[in-house]
Amino acid sequence: MKLATDSLVLNNTTSFSHREYLVLAIPLIISGISTPILGAVDTAVVGRIPDPASIGGVAVGALIFNTMYWLLGFLRVSTSGFTAQAEGANKQNEITLSFLRPMILSLIFGILFISLQSPILKFALTIIGGSEAVSSFVSTYFSIRIWGAPFILLSYVIIGWLIGMGKVRLALATQIWMNVLNIILDLVFVLELGMGVKGVAYATLIAEVSAVVLGTWLLYLTNREKLASIKLSMLLETEPILKMMKTNRDLFLRTVCLLTMTVIFTSIGASMGEVTLAANAILLQVHYIIAYLFGGFANASSILVGRAVGGANLFLYKRAITLSAQWGVGSAVFLSLILLIFGENIISSFTIITEVKAMSENFLVWILVFPIFGFWGLQLEGIFSGATEAKSIRDSIFIALIVYFFALWLFVPQYQNHGLWIAFVVFSLSRSFFLSLFIPNLTREMFTNKN
Repeated sequence: MKLATDSLVLNNTTSFSHREYLVLAIPLIISGISTPILGAVDTAVVGRIPDPASIGGVAVGALIFNTMYWLLGFLRVSTSGFTAQAEGANKQNEITLSFLRPMILSLIFGILFISLQSPILKFALTIIGGSEAVSSFVSTYFSIRIWGAPFILLSYVIIGWLIGMGKVRLALATQIWMNVLNIILDLVFVLELGMGVKGVAYATLIAEVSAVVLGTWLLYLTNREKLASIKLSMLLETEPILKMMKTNRDLFLRTVCLLTMTVIFTSIGASMGEVTLAANAILLQVHYIIAYLFGGFANASSILVGRAVGGANLFLYKRAITLSAQWGVGSAVFLSLILLIFGENIISSFTIITEVKAMSENFLVWILVFPIFGFWGLQLEGIFSGATEAKSIRDSIFIALIVYFFALWLFVPQYQNHGLWIAFVVFSLSRSFFLSLFIPNLTREMFTNKN
């Protein structure tokens, strides 16, 4: 099982090159963008149905799941950070425990989501709003995909652990399997069998479950001896559990702020009509792909920072920040140029509805500038996550959310949907700026007493 055992080997005495960074980052980029690609494929396939309400229904349904799962996104982020630090410190038992502890947590939350599916759906529809037709499609989509909750949350832990270990090939393999299967099933269920929104939901559910089953099986095959050496007393040690919970708490609050922004954005857009909701949904799908692409670089930096903190390696820590900044800037400029040249073609791949395409193209400029204003905040979250220093992430995004509320109040009444997108870009810029102010303090806390 060479695929499952290949992992990143760091040399603490030599420079970590751009080539080595890309070898690590590219599989993580491909793996990361698979998450928004699932939503993008769903939106693009259902966009072939000549009904804007069906696009809005899938978009809102996907938003509900993104909200639920993003609230527990700390399962991936913290698992990655703690695993990388344990690997850097060469603590073999702690490496295994960094997977088992959040795994139990993920299963508990997944079962809880299934048990509370009715009130969750009712509350979400009340908050987001939308027409009766859109709400009907949302209910159909939600009632099917909810059964994958334990699996998708477990996948967060699996992917986080693999990233922390530097086993990016296995993470990539499971994500590619999920994407390919989802695309095939979408095409079969929706375009061939005419199942509509139900087909989209079943395709995504089957793809998510199968990827987790595959990943779990491969992990078990390659880690049976390590798992057998873990005792219950190790799993229940108080200090590492409290540290994990503290980090997860701060990451959870960070996600609450982020999702508050997204839900308010979608709700205001929905109040402007089905066409505006559908257009914004398409542009948000493009935004998610861009954000997760940056997330690949951020995850690469997170691995390096985690190893650096675990091994008290100040050089590797600074090198990670430098590489993250350089590749972030280059990627931001490149992506903005791609959107400038091919933006209309990209939008056309999502829908055949003329009025939705025209509306999307009218607001494309805000997605075009998003990479420039938002990349550094996304990159820095990888740096802070690798150090498992989530308090700064929490505080900076809370400040950015306050700025976002002010921007909504200032711009939406006068500029309507343009004002909504202006507030979105202002939030992204604020997120980058305020988190950057915490870098000097992070360096002092992680290395002052170690070097």
